[in-house]
Amino acid sequence: MAASIRPSGVFDTQYTQDIALNRTRGEKRQMWLAFGLLLLVPLLTIEGPIGAWLNSIQIGALPTLWVGLISRIAIYAIAVQGLNMLMGYTGQISLGHAAFMGIGAYSAAVMARELGLPFWVAVPLAALFTGVIGLLFGIPSLRVKGFYLAMATLAAQFIIPWVLRYPLEPLTNGSRPLEVPAPLIEFSSYSDYSASVTNGTPSSYIFQRNPSFLSDVVRVTTVSSGAAPRVSVSTRSGQTLLTTPLTDGQDNVIGLQFIASGEDIYIITAEPAADTLYRLDVRVNQAVNFSQQNAMYYIIVPVSVLMFLVARNIIRSRVGRAFISIRDNDLAAELLGINVFSYKLQAFFLSSLYAGLAGALWAFDTGTLSIDKFTLTLSIEFLAMLVIGGAGFPLGAVMGVTFISLLSQYLIPALLPVLNSFLPALLPFINAVNLQAALSPTLFGLAIALFLIIEPRGLAYRWEILKIAWKIRPYAY
Repeated sequence: MAASIRPSGVFDTQYTQDIALNRTRGEKRQMWLAFGLLLLVPLLTIEGPIGAWLNSIQIGALPTLWVGLISRIAIYAIAVQGLNMLMGYTGQISLGHAAFMGIGAYSAAVMARELGLPFWVAVPLAALFTGVIGLLFGIPSLRVKGFYLAMATLAAQFIIPWVLRYPLEPLTNGSRPLEVPAPLIEFSSYSDYSASVTNGTPSSYIFQRNPSFLSDVVRVTTVSSGAAPRVSVSTRSGQTLLTTPLTDGQDNVIGLQFIASGEDIYIITAEPAADTLYRLDVRVNQAVNFSQQNAMYYIIVPVSVLMFLVARNIIRSRVGRAFISIRDNDLAAELLGINVFSYKLQAFFLSSLYAGLAGALWAFDTGTLSIDKFTLTLSIEFLAMLVIGGAGFPLGAVMGVTFISLLSQYLIPALLPVLNSFLPALLPFINAVNLQAALSPTLFGLAIALFLIIEPRGLAYRWEILKIAWKIRPYAY
């Protein structure tokens, strides 16, 4: 809407200007400024260098919670952007979006754990795999649409978690949490140690880590003729480190892996059974470690912005125009020569790919996975985010996710103490415990209902209207 309107006195003289995403220099500066401010957020927190300096001169730094909140909004925005391409632009309803996000999360974790793929390879592969699975569940769109298609996609929300929980339990841990390897970019090894012991005596390896912005990935493996030796890692002060066991095909622990980030002396010890023949191998690789929240932020936010720009360009392409024509009237689109079924499948593929990418980033950001996180409730929340943000608008996903996140994490918790102070006395016929438990979901539903009454077309639509009014000022009437 607003993108096709120029401010007074601004004219296009070339076709490249007409098709540009940002048509004026002011819009380009605003985009880069917004992106730069997002990248500054971790540096402005209490843990960041700029934030620590601000505190030293009595200027408040940003709360650390902002980093986690923006990361979560960015991940959810990727998933909802995929749902927007399916529902907002193609008119296909999906109630299984959270399940596809779960496929991306678990496939990325399994690729990193079982195949040893680095996270920067596992994430795009998991997204592509999820897109292929989405194609399978998009096949019913050939015959059904509307509420019938919603029921078909609802089946995915029940089938996929069941498959992850039971048939794939050896890979996904079923109902138990699944640990995800730390996201690392490793470089060449600078320390490689190997020792063979024939008389069953303990052996140890000591290495000192020097100050560096990089981390050391230490992998300790053992090969023995009998029971695997007990491997432990400690520091010079005697502190035992938390480690991740490495197992063989029979789930026998044969070694350890840990990330050394602090300056210290590390002692790796192998204690075998009596008269056991074994070999101890230690390999140390330097790596960039993104397991810290601030570091992962610089992956999640740029990827989210990139996928937002990709979605905008897809919608402006031949494929996007076909999506919109199918949404408006699929019969007319077919009469115009558009292969409706092919484009519906492409919409399902792209929507699932976005959901899988969001799930993969979620897996490496949280470090642990549980099937209970990808429920039907989350799928419905995604729909609410899209409707509130504005289905069919590029910014709808971002605005909807931001609104729901702020509502559930800040506004409703702030209102609960106030309501709990007088509602039990006002409604004495309701048990106070039940009343307190029902307040949060009631407020959430009431806020969404009121919002849809006041602004049924979403926040993005209102934002477009405001931009148009600003561009054509002073003739905004």
